[in-house]
Amino acid sequence: MKFNTPVAISEIALLIGAQVVGDESQKASGINEIHKVEAGDLCFVDHPKYYDKCLSSAASFIIINSTVAETKGKALLVCEQPFEAYLTIVNRYRPFEPATHMISASASIGAGTILMAGVFIGNHVTIGENCIIHPHVSIYDHCIIGNNVVIHSGAVLGADAFYYNTKKNRDIWYKKMQSCGRVIVEDEVEIGANTCVDRGVTHDTIIGQGSKLDNLVQVGHDVVIGRNCILAAQVGIAGATTIGNGVSLWGQVGVSKTLTIGDNAQVLAQSGIPSSIEGGKIYWGTPVEEAGIKRRELVWIKRIPELWKKVMEQG
Repeated sequence: MKFNTPVAISEIALLIGAQVVGDESQKASGINEIHKVEAGDLCFVDHPKYYDKCLSSAASFIIINSTVAETKGKALLVCEQPFEAYLTIVNRYRPFEPATHMISASASIGAGTILMAGVFIGNHVTIGENCIIHPHVSIYDHCIIGNNVVIHSGAVLGADAFYYNTKKNRDIWYKKMQSCGRVIVEDEVEIGANTCVDRGVTHDTIIGQGSKLDNLVQVGHDVVIGRNCILAAQVGIAGATTIGNGVSLWGQVGVSKTLTIGDNAQVLAQSGIPSSIEGGKIYWGTPVEEAGIKRRELVWIKRIPELWKKVMEQG
């Protein structure tokens, strides 16, 4: 999430009750979680296991619960509960705004766009020209929709990320990491009925120009889908995954988190993708392998009884 204007570190430290180690006169441009952090951003870390990863990231400012010997050029904001500090910052700079109308007065809707019965458009939403938004679509706050986009009935864009801070030494193990990111849908995209596209936790979930999503697709937080991709029914994509241009994911493909799928990859139905895969190939199975290799494996598996019979006869 980018702040409307850069915010002085001294001001943020006062807000969260933190001690600053470094230059207090610097200004932060936004706050991001580790998978999407950029220069000028705040990031938080609350476990020594992840200190080095956070300190080595692009973030300029780290909210942390301990001083460290090597700051690696970062300004630190030291406080007891970095996660609670994150929530305080989000609530201050992007507070929740209740909806008072089915179509918010702060929404911008382009010429020629059609909104069917029962459509909900949240606060600060932008929709381009010549779109068709079918009945009972819900578009949450801060979403950006391009031109010539079609969204079918029951789709939900911008719901919160399924993302929790986990601590097993407290009564409530899973505490919601409040989502303050956006959904961006580029031009010429079509989104099927009852498909759900979650907002970024702190950054953007993006669906690239010309991509087509079938019914009942789940797109997790901070996912980036490239141009001219096609996702068939019941595909599920976990958070912070990057999908290249021209990718095809057929029915019920499951994609794990924080991985990359290369350009023009094709993944056949009911496959599971646990780690990054190269582009330009056809994949199948769980875990996925190149489809030709997988098919040859199945041929050999079917021959096991015959081979076993021959071994027994010779023995």
